[in-house]
Amino acid sequence: MFDTAPRLAPTDQPPLRDRVSAEEWRLRVDLAAAYRLVALFGWDDLVFTHISARVPGPEHHFLINPYGMLFEEITASSLVKVDMDGKVVLDTGFPVNPAGFTIHSAVHQVREDAGCVLHLHTADGTAVSTLEEGLLPLNQTAQLVIDDLAYHDYEGVAFEHDERPRLQRDLGTKNTMLLRNHGTLTVGRTVAEAFTRMYFLERSCTMQVRTLTMGRPLYPAAHEAIERNIHISRMGVSQAANLLVWPALLRRLARQMPGYQD
Repeated sequence: MFDTAPRLAPTDQPPLRDRVSAEEWRLRVDLAAAYRLVALFGWDDLVFTHISARVPGPEHHFLINPYGMLFEEITASSLVKVDMDGKVVLDTGFPVNPAGFTIHSAVHQVREDAGCVLHLHTADGTAVSTLEEGLLPLNQTAQLVIDDLAYHDYEGVAFEHDERPRLQRDLGTKNTMLLRNHGTLTVGRTVAEAFTRMYFLERSCTMQVRTLTMGRPLYPAAHEAIERNIHISRMGVSQAANLLVWPALLRRLARQMPGYQD
């Protein structure tokens, strides 16, 4: 079912950086950084879940993590390039799990703006996805998320491609999603945007879990305040994510988990 056999890249080949375009290499560095940051934030799930990114150019090629590596180990060179079906098109010497690309390929297939798709199985994100009411507008962070939030019903482990149309329908034009009984998903034009959206989605879920476990009466937010925050959320995260958040996160990563650029 899974292609887990280790492979070794030919020793006579030049370094991967010299075999890909400058645009692809920059994307590899950003994607490797996202994997390391997921580990740094404690959002990883052993070797499972994925972050994918579309490679610049006319081909429908994507980068995804090598199967069997911890997120904290992933580097720009170890990322595997695959096609829409998860088949390897540039072998970096590492195995890949095509089944893990099913959810990601569904989004990339219909969303031209999906430069990056991030999917997690965190405890709090999965807990909220399992509640019938889903994410509640209990606080400012959640109120900035809910207008861009979609839901997709659980159909079992996502091995089958026939689930793609239903996931595509449920996501629509939204950029964040709760996969029922499963986890969280975000979409961004850039890796920075997808990661920033995931930060706020996951933080909203954690805040909700903590609030509800206190077992105390909830202080209701005024309807006008919720609507005002929803309006603010429609301004998007692009500028803040790409120009402010991402450079700061890369500086933190350089201090705490260097080596992703290799």
